[in-house]
Parts: sequence; C-alpha cells; structure tokens
Amino acid sequence: MTPSTIYDREGQRKYLTPAEMDNFLTAAEEEELSVRSFCWMLAVTGCRISEALAMTVRNVDFEAKHVIIQSLKKRGKLVFRAVPLPAKFLKELEKWFSARPLDDARLWPWSRMTGYRRICEVMQKARIFGSYASPKGLRHGFGVRAIQASVPLTLVQKWLGHADIKTTAIYTCAMGPEEREIAARMWRSSRVGSHPEPKNAVQAADWTAIEPGLKMTEKDREERRSDSKKPRRTASFAAAQGSPEAPDVARFLRLAFNFYCPLIQNWVQCHAVSL
Repeated sequence: MTPSTIYDREGQRKYLTPAEMDNFLTAAEEEELSVRSFCWMLAVTGCRISEALAMTVRNVDFEAKHVIIQSLKKRGKLVFRAVPLPAKFLKELEKWFSARPLDDARLWPWSRMTGYRRICEVMQKARIFGSYASPKGLRHGFGVRAIQASVPLTLVQKWLGHADIKTTAIYTCAMGPEEREIAARMWRSSRVGSHPEPKNAVQAADWTAIEPGLKMTEKDREERRSDSKKPRRTASFAAAQGSPEAPDVARFLRLAFNFYCPLIQNWVQCHAVSL
C-alpha cells in the first residue's frame, strides 16, 4: 500500500499554503453567515466535511473556547476531540446562535455534495484553483500550518483525529520558512550573490532559480547576457595555463624546428653532391 503524502501522483501539493488560506477566508467574508461560518469551521479546525456537517449548537463550548468534534472514521466508536477556536470566530458563532433556538438541529443542514459545492465556490472567488481547492485541501493546509507554527506533532495528531502519528508526520514534508531561508542563503552564496570570483577560477554553474521576492535589475540581465556570449574555458585548459610545470607547446615546436631544420638541409646537400 502506497503511504500517504502531501503530494499527488503528479507531484502537485494537496494542501493550501498559508497565503491561500488567508485569501480563502477573506473571500468567505463576502458570503452569507451560514456559508461564511462553514468555511471558517473547516479552515480553523481541519475537520472533515462530514464532521462539520454533523455539528449542532451543542458542539461549541464558548466557556472553554473550543469545538467538540466527533471523529466519524472510527468504525462506529464514539470518539470525540476538542479543537480550539479563534476568538473572532467564536464571536461570530455566538452572534449567529443568539438568533436561533438552542436545539439538536444541525448547524448546516446540507448534503455532503452541497457543502462541497459551497467550499469550491468560495475557492473560485478567492482565485484558488487546482486539486487542493477543496475541503481536503483545507484540512491538509491546517496540518501544514500547525506544523510550521511549531505546534507539537502529538497535538496536531489530536486536533486532526489521526489514529496513527505517522499519518500526521506527512505534514512535516512541506517546505517551511526555515527551509526556504536555508535555500536563500545557498542562493546568495552563488553567482546571483555579491561574492566576486577569482580570475582563473572555474565558473560555477548558473542558477536558473532566483530567490522569491528578489527581482533582477536590467544591469544584472545585461551582465548575464554578456557572460553567456563569452567563450568558456575548460577546467583542464585553465589549469594547464596557470601551472608552472605545464609545457609550452609553441615554444617546444619552435626549438625543434630550429634544431632539426639545418640537419635536414645539410643531409639534402650531401646527397645532391653525391648524385
């Protein structure tokens, strides 16, 4: 069985980035209260769409500031988990609940397909496209964001309702700010940086990737174009010229010609006299 990853078979990510998550929530602000609260619930708790659709008013604990989610993938077992809610979202829910009776009716009396459609509609308004523009992309995005915020792996496992911590560990494979900073230092030490190269040094490989957020100036582009037109010397030839032990081929040929040419001329003259 192929282990779960945060990338699909084509190598595309299956999670929303923090910026995409923020754009999604911003687009949700323009929707009606029921749709807006549904989008927020999935984004800030990482719950499954079926778990959100099963919630009632009684699932939200305003005193403890969390929501109680029933894990529906436990094969009939009654397993619940508590996930904290942001203060802004709690105020939104409190305002919404004050206008409706406190009963066991579902907060979102939709079918699974309707809930899925509502999320996709907001994704399109936020201009988020791809396989990750879905409720599952929100769940994966929650896991990645929690790991990158240094939330302990065991706590992320609890919030997401994973039975095996190996499932939660897949979110550590996403590239975080620390990894990008390490890559940025590597790029700055290459030819795109400011370190000059020695005259006889072999030219380093050109980096085609530039650090995100850094724009090449027109002067940089002109220098790169001029460098590409210059003939490149191989490492062996450059080393041979710079080494004092390397033979001077042209000088050797001149000496050989000056030494052997008189001998050849003398030999020809001798044979001509004898003839």
